[in-house]
Amino acid sequence: MTDKFKDKRIAVIGLGIEGLSSVKFLKKKGSKVTVLDKKQGKDYLKNLDRYDLVVRSPGVKLELLEKYVSRDKITSQIKLFFDLCPCPIIGVTGTKGKGTTSSLIYEMLRKQDFDAYLGGNIGKPPLDFLDKLNAQSKVVLELSSFQLQDLTKSPHIAIMLMTTSEHLDYHKDTHEYVNSKRNVLRFQNSSDIVIVNKDYPASNESDIHTTGKVYKVSRENVAQDGCYVEDGKIKARTTFGKNKTRVLEIIKTGEILLPGKHNLENVCAAVMAAILLGVSKENIIAVLRTFRGLEHRLELVGKVSGVRFYDDSFSTIPETTIAAIGAFKDPEILILGGSSKNSDFKELGEVISSSNNIKAIIGIGAEWPRIQQQLTINNSQLTIIEGLKNMGEVVQKAVSISEPGDVVLLSPACASFDMFKNYKDRGDKFKKEVRKLI
Repeated sequence: MTDKFKDKRIAVIGLGIEGLSSVKFLKKKGSKVTVLDKKQGKDYLKNLDRYDLVVRSPGVKLELLEKYVSRDKITSQIKLFFDLCPCPIIGVTGTKGKGTTSSLIYEMLRKQDFDAYLGGNIGKPPLDFLDKLNAQSKVVLELSSFQLQDLTKSPHIAIMLMTTSEHLDYHKDTHEYVNSKRNVLRFQNSSDIVIVNKDYPASNESDIHTTGKVYKVSRENVAQDGCYVEDGKIKARTTFGKNKTRVLEIIKTGEILLPGKHNLENVCAAVMAAILLGVSKENIIAVLRTFRGLEHRLELVGKVSGVRFYDDSFSTIPETTIAAIGAFKDPEILILGGSSKNSDFKELGEVISSSNNIKAIIGIGAEWPRIQQQLTINNSQLTIIEGLKNMGEVVQKAVSISEPGDVVLLSPACASFDMFKNYKDRGDKFKKEVRKLI
């Protein structure tokens, strides 16, 4: 099937990691590839209609390309991979949690000795490992709204995690964002499977858009068919035969290494997927007892004089910062603020204002004043610190006001582009400063 690319004139738009991967793949298949990038100038797309196919990188808007070429000529690496992949795909999306969930599923599959691969928005671009796949392989893809927005095929197992709103600097509104996410399950058939988080309306109500078998996950309610938290345990419930049910107790939540109550939702989704894919209970438990989580996602950096420092720089929206705050009962020193994603900080302000264990906030970045407007602090013991210019000053100040048993939490609720290159740069600089003190 890949012979269809031979001698075709193909334009690859965008020269990021995925764009470079697409170029390499298409050249290997004999295509005549031209790379077009906005760095080449404002008219870099003017001759787009000359090409047989246009491969869009995730951050490139469809609407922009459609000014120059018809949609039937526009594709993406993810669309190409879905057309060519010979094995089942497990697709994971959501506002947050998709990287953790994808990685958990991948580790569980590997523990079971499946021929498993991890890609998409995490790991490798999937075309990089396409030639290694066979019918028995299993591919886990983390899928962003950018990658899903023009998808016309859905994975065999589609997972839709906590979905609220994000990327409103890219999508015109929340409806468009959620609608893009729902492509992960919209094109399934009756032999396919969908796992949705029932604790959030946008994901829970997505089940009407699929004809696949629906399983639900929750950390708040028992799921009829699905995985949930009950009595301090992760449990999976499935229906078989004539309305017969089986409940499988997997693990006590206290044995799970991942910190944070919100991660129990991700654990439930991964456990449900792993069970359906044939991973044994023993191998699921082994992964949950050892998986530490992903970098910059509530990552324990280390202890300094009895104070724990956590890097949660990946929290670029209020909802995930709320979850991070709720992960600890010890006194917290929060580092909040950054550049704008058009977020609503009302709920975050309410959570902070009603908290009895937040002892200090270090406000940074352009969005800090907007966050501060939502605070109604009655606790005279809470200290607010502003005006620090770099991460070195931030960490030094956090150390100076901390006491043994405290938690210093970098969970900004904002993007990072005003002070840092990206969320990774922000987290790396935080970790560098903390490790100087260890």
